[in-house]
Amino acid sequence: MTTTETSTTGTVTPELVVLLDEDGRAVGTADKAGVHHADTPLHLAFSCYLFDAEGNVLVTQRALHKRTFPGVWTNSCCGHPAPGEPLEEAVRRRVEQELGTTVTGLRLVLPRFRYRAEQDGVVENEMCPVFVGSADGPVSPDPDEVGEARWEPWQAFRAAVLDGTRPVSVWCREQVAQLPADPASAPAADAEDLPMAARAGETP
Repeated sequence: MTTTETSTTGTVTPELVVLLDEDGRAVGTADKAGVHHADTPLHLAFSCYLFDAEGNVLVTQRALHKRTFPGVWTNSCCGHPAPGEPLEEAVRRRVEQELGTTVTGLRLVLPRFRYRAEQDGVVENEMCPVFVGSADGPVSPDPDEVGEARWEPWQAFRAAVLDGTRPVSVWCREQVAQLPADPASAPAADAEDLPMAARAGETP
């Protein structure tokens, strides 16, 4: 459940993120609702790029009311695994929640991606493995999360991001620079290269 959901006892269950040390080990948890601020602690996240059969990538605009990076265009989906939740399961869960579709062919491509970004005094500070996959069925974005979504030809999107003419989030720009030229057909990376907390799915 998220911070806005209540259990059958009427209590609110917070959505927790996994805090990390510099070696990628889980060192605790924090409520997602309060973890992002001017001194955001390092935590575990993920990014996903969804492709269709024609080689288009799904690009999304973050909802305008989101606390972090509102209105910014970025990759298909981002999120945080719950404590102890396997990373691939977290990706599938979040894609379904945020985009209303399921994923086929999900695979890890950038196990060691890490970034730090700041906008309007709010910092993102994440170890953020990157996955690619295919959308299995039509996309129906949740307006609480996504302002707009569109399919764009990958090669044109990649070129525009790399030459700076396509505005995207800091993490998306850095990911595109590190992704293979054709991520939709790239082989899976070694899961042993994931941060230890993601590799083990451990609970702090």
